[in-house]
Amino acid sequence: MIHPVNPYLLLTPGPLSTTSSVKEVMLRDWCTWDRDYNNIVQQIRAELVTLATPAAGFTAVLMQGSGTFAVEATLTSVVPVSGKLLVLANGAYGDRMGEIARRIGLSLIIENFGEISPVDPERVRQVLAENPSITHVAVVHCETTTGMLNPVDTIGVVVKDFGKIYIVDAMSSFGGIAIDMNSLQADFLISSANKCIQGVPGFGFVVARTEVLERCEGNARSLSLDLYDQWRTMEDGGGKWRFTSPTHVVRAFAQALEELQQEGLDNRCKRYFANQRYLVEGMRQLGFATLLPDLMQSPIITSFCSPADADYSFTAFYKALKQQGFVIYPGKVTVADTFRIGNIGDVYPGDIDQLLVAVETSYPSIRRYY
Repeated sequence: MIHPVNPYLLLTPGPLSTTSSVKEVMLRDWCTWDRDYNNIVQQIRAELVTLATPAAGFTAVLMQGSGTFAVEATLTSVVPVSGKLLVLANGAYGDRMGEIARRIGLSLIIENFGEISPVDPERVRQVLAENPSITHVAVVHCETTTGMLNPVDTIGVVVKDFGKIYIVDAMSSFGGIAIDMNSLQADFLISSANKCIQGVPGFGFVVARTEVLERCEGNARSLSLDLYDQWRTMEDGGGKWRFTSPTHVVRAFAQALEELQQEGLDNRCKRYFANQRYLVEGMRQLGFATLLPDLMQSPIITSFCSPADADYSFTAFYKALKQQGFVIYPGKVTVADTFRIGNIGDVYPGDIDQLLVAVETSYPSIRRYY
C-alpha cells in the first residue's frame, strides 16, 4: 500500500515501492570498515547464495552501481581476451549486453530473436554448432522490454551440451520467481538490489559458480568493475568492499531480504502472479490488449498496446494516473506502440483494483477503440 510520505505507488520494474521498514533502516549511518557493517555484507552474500541454489560450490559478489554495472562487471571480468561471447537477444536488455561487449572489445555474436518471440533453444544449438569458437553464452531471463520470460532452463541444457560458460541476467526475476542456478546449469546469475527482493537502488550482485569465478583473475578490462578482485577482497576481508560501498542501501537490502524470508519466496511469487492476473483481466475488461500471449508473459511487468485513438497521449495518460497515485512505464518495443505496468514491489491485488478504477477514470473512452 502507499506509504503516507509517498504521493504514488510505483508500478514499474524497479526502482519500486518499498516497505516502510526498508526505508526506516536507512536512517542510521554506517562505517564501511566497521565489523558490524561487514558482518551484514557477509550475511547478505550467504543469503543470496541460498536463495539462488541449495547446491554447494557457489558464491556471491556485490558491486556498486545499477544492475547494468553488475552486467558489465560480469562480461568484462568473465570473458577473457581469447574468448567469444554469444548474446541471445530478444529485447533492449539483451541488446544492451551486446553493446557492453562491443564497447569493451569482446569477440561477439548477437543472435536476435525479435522483440516478441522467446529465445529458441534449438536455434541456439544451431548457432553453437556452427561457431565452435564461442566460449560464453549470455541471456536475459525476464526481458522487461515486453515482460517476456525466456526458457533459461532448456537454454542451459543446450549451452552445457557444448561445454560453454552460461551467464543469466536475472535482473528482474531473481527473488520473485524461484530459480535454482544449479538446475539451470548457470555459472553466473546477475541481479540488483532494487528489483524483486524489494530493496532500493545502489548496487547489483552476481551469484557465481566458485570454481569458474576463480579462473577469472586478470580478465577485467576495468579497475572499478573487476568482479574477481571485488570477490577476492570480500572473501579475504570478511565483507569489505574495494571502494566506498552504498552503506544505507546495503542495510536496506538486508532488511528487504529478511522480509522476503518472512513472506516466503513461493508466497511472493504467488502475490506477483495474482497482481499480474488481476491486472490483465481488469485491463482487458476495460478494452486494453496485451502485447504478448499469456503463455509468454512473466508476472513482473506487462506490456499493453496503446489505444488506437488519435487523441491518445501516453504523457497525458501517465499524468492522469500519477495524479491518482500510480506511476506506470512507457513502452520500449520498436514493433508496436505500447505502455508497461509492473506488478512487483510492495504491491498487492487491492492496489491493482484501485489502479483499474484510476485507468477507467483517466481514459473512459478506451472501449470505443478496441
